[in-house]
Amino acid sequence: MISAKSVDPFPEEGLKYEKVNTLLFDTSQRASFHVAREIADLIQSRSKVGKHAVIGLATGSTPTKVYEYLVQFHKKEGLSFHNVITFNLDEYYPMDPDSIHSYVRFMNEHLFDHIDIPKENIHIPRGDLQNTEIKEFCKAYEKTIEEVGGIDIQVLGIGRTGHIGFNEPGSSLTSGTRLIRLDRVTRLDAASDFFGEENVPLRAITMGVGTIMSARKIILMAWGEGKADIIQQTIEGPIRETVPATFLQHHPNCDFILDDAASSFLTRVRTPWLVSECEWNDQLIKKATIWLSEKLHKAILKLTNEDYNEYGMGNLIAEVGSAESINLKVFNQLQRTITGWPGGKPNADDSQRPERALPYPKTSLIFSPHPDDDVISMGGTLLRLVDQGHKVHVAYQTSGNIAVFDDEVIRFLDFATDVQADNKILKKQFTQVREFLAHKKPGQIDSQEIQQFKGFIRKGEALAACRYCGISEENAHFLNLPFYETGAVRKKPYTEADIKITYDLLAELQPQQIFAAGDLSDPHGTHRVCLEIIYKTLDRFVAENADWINDCYIWLYRGAWQEWDIADMEMAVPIGPKDMMRKINAIFKHQSQKDSAMFPGNDDREFWQRAQQRNKETANRYNALGMAEYEAIEGFVRYQLNTNLN
Repeated sequence: MISAKSVDPFPEEGLKYEKVNTLLFDTSQRASFHVAREIADLIQSRSKVGKHAVIGLATGSTPTKVYEYLVQFHKKEGLSFHNVITFNLDEYYPMDPDSIHSYVRFMNEHLFDHIDIPKENIHIPRGDLQNTEIKEFCKAYEKTIEEVGGIDIQVLGIGRTGHIGFNEPGSSLTSGTRLIRLDRVTRLDAASDFFGEENVPLRAITMGVGTIMSARKIILMAWGEGKADIIQQTIEGPIRETVPATFLQHHPNCDFILDDAASSFLTRVRTPWLVSECEWNDQLIKKATIWLSEKLHKAILKLTNEDYNEYGMGNLIAEVGSAESINLKVFNQLQRTITGWPGGKPNADDSQRPERALPYPKTSLIFSPHPDDDVISMGGTLLRLVDQGHKVHVAYQTSGNIAVFDDEVIRFLDFATDVQADNKILKKQFTQVREFLAHKKPGQIDSQEIQQFKGFIRKGEALAACRYCGISEENAHFLNLPFYETGAVRKKPYTEADIKITYDLLAELQPQQIFAAGDLSDPHGTHRVCLEIIYKTLDRFVAENADWINDCYIWLYRGAWQEWDIADMEMAVPIGPKDMMRKINAIFKHQSQKDSAMFPGNDDREFWQRAQQRNKETANRYNALGMAEYEAIEGFVRYQLNTNLN
């Protein structure tokens, strides 16, 4: 069983920055276990004295692992929920409780259907009320909470606007349960769940900030880099109504539970030398020197002893000896990350290069979570590998079928109908598909047939991009991992079937290089799951002592949402103007994602625009640090295999 990582919950030196108790965990899985165990301990302690436990619950992707652990405790450890009373934070309005978007359905699927909680002890705001009934319902909801003695533990997530529950910016500290209008940013973040912003309800019923603050204990959880900025504002910033979560600084018993990624903007994580004296190692020295260089807008080789002293790094100078020594060391580290030979340069000294010269050519396998991530995130590197003669394969892990607009299906059916004008069976089939799409409700899951058609569209686009890049069609592998194939944004947990498909491909190819998406900011979680499947599969080869795995480098790239920090990059591949244009043209082959993507996340620009800007910004940052000036750069981090398994 997973145990929570030992953490120092609130280092004394960080008090001047952090205004709320904050616990950091290396993964969201460990953090979720910690929260689930705390809830379970409360339930058990109350049960022993014949009392009930009142838990406030949240929805969304953040708490799902907590609920999974609670179900596990119930089934494997005998944890009973018979004495538990629950109150959910919110619900969209209007919303039918049977809708796939309903929080009633969410809670049933993730928790209530799997435990022994009495149905009468479950309370969720109703989205099916008449408008005239809402005020009385909200009053009754508050009264019911009071009658059971108040909430013992309130579980929260946090929105990009800093909302808790659906308390949007402008909510007051004393607000109670009520009907509110959703902020546009909140609706944009929910758009993928509803297959379009236009389908997201404009309103919701939510517990108020005052209701939340009345809980005896509050636990706010946040995972991923996408939450790092708002988390930093909430924990270290001033209290203000424009960020409702900052009101939690007033609460006497509130814990923020964060994974590594969500905590990455906190001062003690991002710049620990500003908090206390550090135990310096090469990586921290590199990180601090780059930060100082960018802070002062000076090239690394121009930094002075006084610069380091002024910004909390006097002990580093004392340990190493001089700014010049530090500067040269970090400059050389950065210089060695830059290579125009991502597959290794044959007949060259590779002792200071990110990749080995031999073997040449290498078998390079690029894992792409969706059918366009390969060219969006590392298209320039992919082209370089092909141009330099390596045997490049691409494994498209999922079909990407839910990201295709219905109009695209009609367009392809029109073409197929014209080509097969005399095929009566196809005509009948296409008529049925048209009929379904004509009467399809917002957010309704497509039929298996339409899901298949949409998958074919994405597959055809991926093959077109491969041909353009010089990758043969037989080197394009469409894995169609089963966890993804739900037809909905919410996916199934991955299983042995997903691992076996990945295992079989790796066993067949035995690559010397693997590239995989390490982008944990993916707002829909597919990248995260795809990476976990790869890790699990690689662990299996290590445990089996497979010969090829010891000669394989695994490089992680980032997707459309965020780039690696330069301090973390271990390989930086320059892209010239011509190759940048080739990369963009390869992205254009994915026509169903052109102009307007189904799931743009919090950035409404096209994917090629995001990728181009990110690559250019990386090059500009390298240049500002004193490196050579390039048009653009793609960055990679090397993943180290867990060799303790064999």
